[in-house]
Amino acid sequence: MAEKMSVSVCGAMGRMGQCVIQSVLSRSDLRLAGVLERSDFYLLGRDLSQILAGVPTGLMLTADFIQAVTEADVYIDFTTPASSLLYLEQAVKLKLPAVIGTTGFSSEEQLRLKEVGRRIPLLWAPNMSIGVNVMYKVVSALTRMLGSDYDVEIVEAHHRLKKDAPSGTALKLLEVVAQAKGLSKEKSRVVGRSGQVGERRDDEIGVLAVRGGDIVGDHTIYFCGPGERLELTHRAHTRDTFAQGAVRAASWLAAAGRLPGLYTLDDILSE
Repeated sequence: MAEKMSVSVCGAMGRMGQCVIQSVLSRSDLRLAGVLERSDFYLLGRDLSQILAGVPTGLMLTADFIQAVTEADVYIDFTTPASSLLYLEQAVKLKLPAVIGTTGFSSEEQLRLKEVGRRIPLLWAPNMSIGVNVMYKVVSALTRMLGSDYDVEIVEAHHRLKKDAPSGTALKLLEVVAQAKGLSKEKSRVVGRSGQVGERRDDEIGVLAVRGGDIVGDHTIYFCGPGERLELTHRAHTRDTFAQGAVRAASWLAAAGRLPGLYTLDDILSE
C-alpha cells in the first residue's frame, strides 16, 4: 500500500480551515499532519479532537509553524496576506510545497509570491473552486468572441464578515476580461459608481461588491450588448467546494518531481 501524503493546515480554526481539515480527513490517501493558528488564539495547546467533535487525530493546535509542518509533505494556508507571506519565508527554508487560498494580496505582495515560486512549488488561487476556474476559461473565450460591442460588468456577493473587497475572484475575472480585450486591468477597473459619473467609457470594466448575511460566494459577469445581455453566474453553496479544490491542489503540488514555480488551478485543469 502506498504511503499516505501528509498535509498540514494553516488557519485551522477559520471557516475555511475547518472545511479543509474535514476534507483531508475524508480522503483515504491523505493524512492530517499538523494544525496551525495565530499566536493569540484562545484554544492553542488543545487537542484537535477536543475542539472539533469527532476528529480523533491526536494533533495539538499550535502557533509554531515549524512544529505544525514537521511531518508534512505540503501545507494549505487560508489566513491573511501578512501571515501567508511570513509562513512562506519559513517554507522556503524547508523547501516545503505550499497551497495558498488566502485573498487580499496587494500587487506588491503578489510579486513576492512570484519570487517564492522560483524557490518552491507554490500554488496560489484566489478561488479554489474547480467550477470558478473553469469559469475563467469560459469568460476569456466569451470576451474574445463577443468583441468590443459588449460592455462587461462584474458583480460579486459575499458574507458580511469578508474583509477584502472586491473579492480575489472578481479581480481575477477583471484580469481575464482585460487580457482578452487587450486592455490594462488597472486603467479599466471601475469599482462602484456614484453621482454624475458621465457616460460609460468604452474601456471600462465595472467591479461591484455586495456584502451581507452568510452568502458563501456569488460571482456574476454581465456581457451587455446591443439588444441583448448575456449573464454567467457561479454560486458557491458551501465552503466545502473550496476546501476540496485546495486539497486536490495539494495532492497535485506535492507529487514527486514537481518543480518550483508559481502554479494555479489552471495548471491542474490543463493536464
